[in-house]
Amino acid sequence: MSQFVVPGDPGAAHTVRPEVVVARLRSHGRALFWPCMVLVADAAATGYFGGAFAEPWMNGAVLGAGALVAILLFLLPLIAWLGRNYTITTRRIVLRGGIFVRTRQELLHSRGYDVTVRKAGLQALFGSGDVLINTGLEHPVVLRDVPGANLVQSTLHDLMELSVNPIAGRRQQEQSRPPDETVAFGHR
Repeated sequence: MSQFVVPGDPGAAHTVRPEVVVARLRSHGRALFWPCMVLVADAAATGYFGGAFAEPWMNGAVLGAGALVAILLFLLPLIAWLGRNYTITTRRIVLRGGIFVRTRQELLHSRGYDVTVRKAGLQALFGSGDVLINTGLEHPVVLRDVPGANLVQSTLHDLMELSVNPIAGRRQQEQSRPPDETVAFGHR
């Protein structure tokens, strides 16, 4: 931890806590199930029909169609899934998304917000869900289909509480430390 001196208070040194990454998230890997199934079926069909025709242009067309299906139905969804991620730190939430045009949005914990978890369909079965963060704007910010949605919600509540009320964080740390005084049989 580094120390700094508050202007106007030359004798007081305060500790500054560095920003620490708490979690890096992306949507649940379940989103890649169907693209992977398409890739397996595409590889099987291309392998079965490739070279089966008498004309060379037909075999080339089969290989080209197989490559096009793999690019459109597997590679693009994979890149889109990899392109969207969420980073939760001790001070903020950073949302990054996009393939060709990257967008970045940051939410500070100190601003305060409401956190809601919405689970639909298979999300409840897999323990994932949509985490809705209502910042008071027209539309809430949504962390889509994150794994461990309930844990993410409780972590965001804890981080927001520590950020909005730093005195509570210091009290919690002081209570977790053992006392500095040694006591043996009730006497010092």
